[in-house]
Amino acid sequence: MKNNATLGRLAVAAALAMLAGGVHAQAAGTWFGGIGVTHVAPDVSSGTLSPPSAPGTQIDVASDTKPTLFVGRMITDNWSVEVPIGLGFKQSIRGDGAIAGVGEIATVRTLPITVFAQYRFFEPTHRWRPYVMLGLTYAYNYGERGSATLNGINPINPPGGTQLDVDSRFGLTPGLGVSYMINDRWFVDAQFAKSFLKTKATLSSGQTIEAKINPNVYRLAVGMRF
Repeated sequence: MKNNATLGRLAVAAALAMLAGGVHAQAAGTWFGGIGVTHVAPDVSSGTLSPPSAPGTQIDVASDTKPTLFVGRMITDNWSVEVPIGLGFKQSIRGDGAIAGVGEIATVRTLPITVFAQYRFFEPTHRWRPYVMLGLTYAYNYGERGSATLNGINPINPPGGTQLDVDSRFGLTPGLGVSYMINDRWFVDAQFAKSFLKTKATLSSGQTIEAKINPNVYRLAVGMRF
């Protein structure tokens, strides 16, 4: 009986220690970070290319998937700040509207720089913690290249081929997600966000086109609290 009582007390003490570890891992003042896979799927609403061009010349942008990191800090037991970290996404710009079906007309690399404010539901000891978030994103576009297809279809293709410049812009990024604590330190996280981003591309021939890119962003990650 004495042994059973001792074992019982040890079990309770172990449970309390685990609970305390969970509180520490998810409470105010703790840092967290991890690695995941992020899929960016643009939801494009395109304007038309300015003349001279075929009427209704528009664009679409293909999806891309890359590994990413993230780091954040619990400001209170419920409020946190998170910053995704990546090396950028390759955006394949394709013909649409009057030039649908021509394929890739240009590429651009986009580095989204975002800071999220997040509100996490439930207590710090809860294994499941859904959250909502709102971020400010700066989409930095670089490495633009026009393709041979763009040179072929542009009626005023300049010597050396048509190149382009894509504006970098700010936009709001709301989203939601959920974290599941595997133990007092490790967790898995699923997240969805949508950035409301507009941009403008200017061709070296002087033509311009504006578009709402509005990407849907999906992330699945493994993280650690420390």
